[in-house]
Amino acid sequence: MAEILQLRGPRAASESSLAKLIAVIRKSDPGARSAAAEYRYLVETSRALSPEELRLVERLLDDGAPKPPRASGKLYLVVPRLGTISPWSSKATDIARNCGLAAVKRIERAVAYYVEGAANPAALLHDRMTQTVLGSFAEATKLFEQVPPRPLGAIPDIRRANRELGLALSEDEIEYLERAYREMGRSPTDAELTMFAQANSEHCRHKIFNADWVIDGERQRQSLFAMIRHTHAASPQGTVVAYADNAAIMEGRTAARFYPERGGVYRKNAALTHTVIKVETHNHPTAISPFPGAATGAGGEIRDEGSTGRGAKPKAGLVGFSVSNLRIPGYERPWEEGGAGKPARIASALDIMIEGPIGAAAFNNEFGRPNLCGYFRTFEFQNRGYHKPIMLAGGLGNIAALACQLGPVRATEVTLEERAERRVVVAVGLQEHAPTLANFIERQTFRIEPASADYEARLRDGRRREHLA
Repeated sequence: MAEILQLRGPRAASESSLAKLIAVIRKSDPGARSAAAEYRYLVETSRALSPEELRLVERLLDDGAPKPPRASGKLYLVVPRLGTISPWSSKATDIARNCGLAAVKRIERAVAYYVEGAANPAALLHDRMTQTVLGSFAEATKLFEQVPPRPLGAIPDIRRANRELGLALSEDEIEYLERAYREMGRSPTDAELTMFAQANSEHCRHKIFNADWVIDGERQRQSLFAMIRHTHAASPQGTVVAYADNAAIMEGRTAARFYPERGGVYRKNAALTHTVIKVETHNHPTAISPFPGAATGAGGEIRDEGSTGRGAKPKAGLVGFSVSNLRIPGYERPWEEGGAGKPARIASALDIMIEGPIGAAAFNNEFGRPNLCGYFRTFEFQNRGYHKPIMLAGGLGNIAALACQLGPVRATEVTLEERAERRVVVAVGLQEHAPTLANFIERQTFRIEPASADYEARLRDGRRREHLA
């Protein structure tokens, strides 16, 4: 029978970090007096562990730091968002199983905050996109509950679903869907409407780019996307692949690559090697939650580089940010006075620039790719500016000339990568164009994919082994 073990861990925050946290809490609740934080390890097992197994689990989770003294104050237990598995859990669980702990099904790490004097500081203790706050240790079992998949549901009223599910469909899109499903003689399913809503997200503008381009009533010869592609059509020199894969490929040169051959022996192999380039944005997620938003932005770009052709090698990253005025407390500049403000649901420009670059760099580092280039600028004039930030992720890599063209790929690999992609794109799409985002957050109608560089690196290594074989 499954059991949930709970083990105390070391401090989860330094004294200086806790002092900053209390200062933030006091801005909205002056009565806040103190705060403490410690890690809490939650171990799901398929049966009761033997004494030897329990000692091994404790050794694996012991980083050598002393346990903090018992804290006073109200408990706020911050856990990964219910219904998700954190990247930390994936790695910790793999390590436990590799150490022979077959009975360990999953290990998660929570942070137990103890706050004195504050009425309800929960919103300041967690990231609402990727975490949940629980009120007791007993509630931690919710993290491991298995919810059966819901059946597809028919949606007879598209307009009502648009409001309640936050699909952010425009009037012409609704009319198009109503007409299309009348012709098919059935109602759309909730899954179909959700996927259609993603067609107009920052991750997929093809519907707009490929639409008719009309200026002053005159239809242009080319669509917007055709105009963008015209530069390459007019000067294709030096390109191997453009507008046809996850990233572009430029002509390279013969280079020595060091990798194992079929027998497992590493040797240098001289081969024609091309350059892979990619740039994309991850704006709205970074505005909502800067650290994970920028991290998954970098991760998405790395994913596209690595999955170009039959497998490429990401080498170096770049990241850029355009935001409105920072308004650093105590260091405000004359030109920063006034301003249009921001919606409560998005982070400030200062918070984005404190957390976002670290999130992007952290993902690059954990994946094993250095982030070498970048830019940062602020701009605001009257009511115009980067109030919704630009978070730009890009990079360079290389690819063997023989791997540039797609070949047959095992169905299991395609399924794995498509599932990883879908979980990100569907979640982000619902954020980007929803006028009532706060309602979706409360009803938990979407999920944000946690930044998991370890998962992505394993995916990459699997594809590279398949290619080299």
